[in-house]
Amino acid sequence: MRLRWALTAASTLALIATAVPAVANPSGAEVRKSASALIFGTCPSDIAEPYPALTCATLKVPLDYSRPNGAKISLLVTKHAANKPAKRIGSLVVNPGGPGVSGAAYAGSLSRPDATGFTQLDTAVLDAYDIIGFDPRGVFLSAPVSCAAPDHFGAPQPDPDAKSSRNELWKLWSSYAQDCQTNNKAILPHLGSVDGARDMDAVRAALGEQKLNYLGLSYGTYLGAVYGQLFPRRVGRMILDGNMDPTPKDIWYQVWIDQAAAFQQRFDHDYLPWVAKYNNVFHLGKTVPAVRAAWNKTLTDFRTNPHGDVGGGELLGTAYGAMFAEGGWIGFTGALSEYVVDGDDSMLTDIAAPDLSPDGEQANAIFTSVICADSQWPRNRAKYEHDADKLARTSQFAWYIMWTSGSACQSWAFDSPGRLRITGEGLPGVLMFNSIGDPGTPYAGALKMHKALPTSVLVTELNSGKHGVFANRLAAVNVAANAIGTRYLLTGELPPTDTTVAGHPLPVPTEAP
Repeated sequence: MRLRWALTAASTLALIATAVPAVANPSGAEVRKSASALIFGTCPSDIAEPYPALTCATLKVPLDYSRPNGAKISLLVTKHAANKPAKRIGSLVVNPGGPGVSGAAYAGSLSRPDATGFTQLDTAVLDAYDIIGFDPRGVFLSAPVSCAAPDHFGAPQPDPDAKSSRNELWKLWSSYAQDCQTNNKAILPHLGSVDGARDMDAVRAALGEQKLNYLGLSYGTYLGAVYGQLFPRRVGRMILDGNMDPTPKDIWYQVWIDQAAAFQQRFDHDYLPWVAKYNNVFHLGKTVPAVRAAWNKTLTDFRTNPHGDVGGGELLGTAYGAMFAEGGWIGFTGALSEYVVDGDDSMLTDIAAPDLSPDGEQANAIFTSVICADSQWPRNRAKYEHDADKLARTSQFAWYIMWTSGSACQSWAFDSPGRLRITGEGLPGVLMFNSIGDPGTPYAGALKMHKALPTSVLVTELNSGKHGVFANRLAAVNVAANAIGTRYLLTGELPPTDTTVAGHPLPVPTEAP
């Protein structure tokens, strides 16, 4: 699903030479493993500066797994070594989702202490595991793909809801798809989740691990499920958090349809009441209807007369991003208040300004490339518009999500072979987490993932809509969920049955002095 968190800056780096590890070809036969292992050393500055405790290596893998002796690409792999080697259990490979988010940096964010000394992964886990991240193929420091100039879509972008914008937007996304093919012809057909899962097995083998211990968030849950389908006997302990529905044939097309309703639900039933509760801080209204009116007026203002680079699309995108996690609510609502109450748009235009950097374009390129390669997409423009029109009757986010979550796939250069069917056959016990109101991976889809993995146990966070339950930052930590996940990683012990945990506290804003 389209989960574009703040992304670590990427740049060109010198590659550390390593031998090619054992990998599995499409028939399942082993390619002979080299005697050499990954050589971890100094990280590129983009990783070393924010995460000095990490070491880095690169791993060469086949561009095309049906031709294991053909062209290779290099993946950046990071490691936070176990703090207590005597207690070491093994390696824990982590993936933050996206598609297109840096797994190399994610290993650092999970293991780096904050100002209070708190780490997202429990210290006992950091004592016992090497935390391993890697940038999946096409992502930032692993053969990154780029489709177009960073300003390809312009700023502000055409209003996503306006009928008058549709021809222009279709042309923009169609030309983007064409540029993706032109600029990435060799790698583009090899960016789907099956290739990503095979890369993950190559990382496991290069680490010298017999089993893959894995923590996957969001899209990382689907990547983990694909890995488990391909290599069930190589799965050790696996946590899937914020789970995709793996069942639709048109899996990614269905994602945006499901998200349209889920994000409006999150906005209406979680966010707006929270704003009304703190009217003494934000002064946007004491009731949900009053807050909604303030929001709708602001959205109309920006649609009608864009403020610099920020129009209706950029404002909707900012609200969409804020719904993933409550950590951004205070800043977003404070900026909205500055505009509504004081007429000052500076804060709002600052946080809603489009990312026109090369890194932002690369993130969009790999996200688009993975979802177009992974599953079937309609080729009929009318199908998209019909579904968006229907969804827009009840969701302000419908058109925005449609345009930014797959409209390029309508004119993609090749047809996807289709998604891998997930059965869970042969898997050991898997631990799942999902909040009941998650808009990015709605709970109904998590239940379908749970059913597709018969050995899984599901932990549901009640009264919560945050995307991701386990190993959050301190402000959104769920102590009960962390205890369950930590126990499982350390001992392999799963809850005896599906269970629930209470929701984590929402942020409490304070009045300005």
